[in-house]
Amino acid sequence: MKALAARRHHPLAFVVILLLALAATGGLYAAFQPRDAQAESYSQDDVDAGKDLFLANCASCHGTNAQGMQDKSGATLGPSLIGVGAAAVDFQVGTGRMPMQNSGAQAWRKAPQMNDEQTRQLAAYVSSLGPGPSVPDEDQLDASKADLENGGNVFRVNCAMCHNAGGAGGALTRGKFAPPLQGVESKHIYEAMETGPQNMPVFNDDNISAKDKRDVVSYLGALEENGSPGGISLGSFGPVTEGLYAWTIVLSLLVGCAVWLGAKAK
Repeated sequence: MKALAARRHHPLAFVVILLLALAATGGLYAAFQPRDAQAESYSQDDVDAGKDLFLANCASCHGTNAQGMQDKSGATLGPSLIGVGAAAVDFQVGTGRMPMQNSGAQAWRKAPQMNDEQTRQLAAYVSSLGPGPSVPDEDQLDASKADLENGGNVFRVNCAMCHNAGGAGGALTRGKFAPPLQGVESKHIYEAMETGPQNMPVFNDDNISAKDKRDVVSYLGALEENGSPGGISLGSFGPVTEGLYAWTIVLSLLVGCAVWLGAKAK
């Protein structure tokens, strides 16, 4: 007992206890952290190739160490990419938003500049800089397991105020906009919810669960597949567009009738 007590009072005892506590904390974090915060299983060759792509295509705005850059006035040229995860890269590069064609209020969707393999390599490099949301797997996008009714409810509560109830998109402030969701790959919609690109908030699993995200993605796919049950959608912009069309047609008919009656009276 005396020997044990002597060890407890040893000058290095506190350091040993602290190291053991840190090791235990790290082990528990690695074991119980959410799946989307774990590193992707990329090879070192993928990371190296991705770094070369980053330095050639992205470093001018995001910095050579991906820590972000500012111009002389202090305005952000490109944000830090440390901790954004592979999902953010797959979304931004896979939809052609990055690299940006020109500066503006918002990056536009366009034809991707990089192919799938290059996008994966770039995602591998950014993922190696810090843990972040990963690219969704097939199970997370499996529409056969989805609840479309729940997906519709979640979408209308959380997304429709910007993207429109029909997913047609809408205008925001200062030249920004919520893009339309038709023709967008399922994984990109899922990634957008997880990473919050542009003006979109981040919907992690604490806000919207992985199951609810799958339901939303599947709901949007079914919405696009089924089309408008009432015939012409008029852009899915709601009563304003419908009223404009109705008044235009009605007024045109009234003017036409007035002209016809006037000509007949002569």
